[in-house]
Amino acid sequence: MIEISGRILGKFDGGSSIARDLNLIAVALANKDSTLWGAAAEPGARERLNWIDLPQTSRDLLPQLDALSAWARSKNLSNFILCGMGGSSLAPEVVAKSFGKKLTVLDTTDPEQIRLAIPENLSETLIIVGSKSGSTIETASQKALFEKLLTDANLDPQEHFVIVTDPGSPLDISARSSGLRVINADPFVGGRFSALSAFGLVPAALLGVDISVLLDDADSAAKTFIESNSSAIKIATLIFEQTTQNFSLHDSESNVPGISDWIEQLVAESTGKDQKGRLPIVVETHNSKVSGPALSIGFGDGECDLNIVASLGEHFILWQWVTALLCRALGVDPFNQPNVTEAKERTSKLLASWSQNRRPATQPFFEDQNLAIYGNSAATDLADVLRDLIARSEKYLAIMAYLNRESDGEILQLREAIAKKKDIGITFGWGPRFLHSTGQFHKGGASNGGFLQITAESAADIEIPGKDFSFSDLFTAQALGDGEALSSRDLPVVRIHLKNRTSGIKRLLEAVAEI
Repeated sequence: MIEISGRILGKFDGGSSIARDLNLIAVALANKDSTLWGAAAEPGARERLNWIDLPQTSRDLLPQLDALSAWARSKNLSNFILCGMGGSSLAPEVVAKSFGKKLTVLDTTDPEQIRLAIPENLSETLIIVGSKSGSTIETASQKALFEKLLTDANLDPQEHFVIVTDPGSPLDISARSSGLRVINADPFVGGRFSALSAFGLVPAALLGVDISVLLDDADSAAKTFIESNSSAIKIATLIFEQTTQNFSLHDSESNVPGISDWIEQLVAESTGKDQKGRLPIVVETHNSKVSGPALSIGFGDGECDLNIVASLGEHFILWQWVTALLCRALGVDPFNQPNVTEAKERTSKLLASWSQNRRPATQPFFEDQNLAIYGNSAATDLADVLRDLIARSEKYLAIMAYLNRESDGEILQLREAIAKKKDIGITFGWGPRFLHSTGQFHKGGASNGGFLQITAESAADIEIPGKDFSFSDLFTAQALGDGEALSSRDLPVVRIHLKNRTSGIKRLLEAVAEI
């Protein structure tokens, strides 16, 4: 049962215009009315509303998933690696954390992090590849690498891969022709709304999680959302009325660790367009300064403005409803992500250009033995660069770290250090993971952010089988492509390239302290 408390709850007014509207359309949403977000959104919504039914329709997967899990056990496959981006990886990551299961989530193109994910013993490893479109460049590259590694180890890829994708996708077609195990997802469910589809349930089942409990909980919760002033309506109304843009999420010590990262993608990518939106800021503690002045939402912490306690299955369906309702209040299409596509296209153009001509050298405007800085600035040292960027960041500063989240974690200290200098929201995203999440908001939401890109040298690169570019090339192209997209909007963007990761991060932290 979903429980909501907190000091902000008393500000919910069921008679406000937003609450009245959301109460009026709740039944229509439950009936998958595609007109709820306007005429322009209707064609896309018509193709993306089956998430409403997943608590019931996903039960059809249970026999297939039971058989898949039994097969994995019979082959002694106990090490699970998930290759996926955005909605294909964030929900399984929450499931693994919430149920204490081991899952290696590979949602990066950083060669150093990829190398750490490669197990010594591939014979006990099952690689789960999730891609709705079947053409996600990160996932396709990872799949190609693991196919080669398995073949080089004299192992049959057919016995070490499970593919989750939409029927008829390029990945579906190629995987079936190669004899790989494929489970198709419902094509009428968008990626970030797919937690209770095959994308979330296949990894969960293989990890040994009882997915029928997830579905039962979600189904019971969903039946309450059409009630007057339901939990979904209250939360959506409060996020709309009690925030202007930013709000924080805190799940430490809750029963659903990691849920904040999943909600961050769901809300930011769904609402951040047409110069509108709500920006979730994931924080480590409820009293963290990195959120700036923002409504705080927790999942067991009574100190937050709004506290929501529920099971994981309840949270999955609850926040999908909240997001759809919030998009109704904002007047935006919940199901498109035009600026995510834009960043992908810029990346592809850079890679194509580099394949024909050597990657052009770019001149930093500042450089020392630890780092080089790129962008437009009149500053003459690192502290001045950071001071200027922070000053030009109106409502939030996005730190976008194209680094290794397994070993470069010290960079996370940068958020709190900057928060002491200016009272604004400070988001943090690991690249390229955030491109499938807050990256949409950065370019499609209100133009009031500042952007700090951090890239770095890699000790060694990894070739991508069948491609004329490497993982390092792809990683760099993704950073530069997104930087181009931000700069084209005249947003304040600075890229700091670390020549040495350890000393470069240390120098960054020292520079912030100097401001």
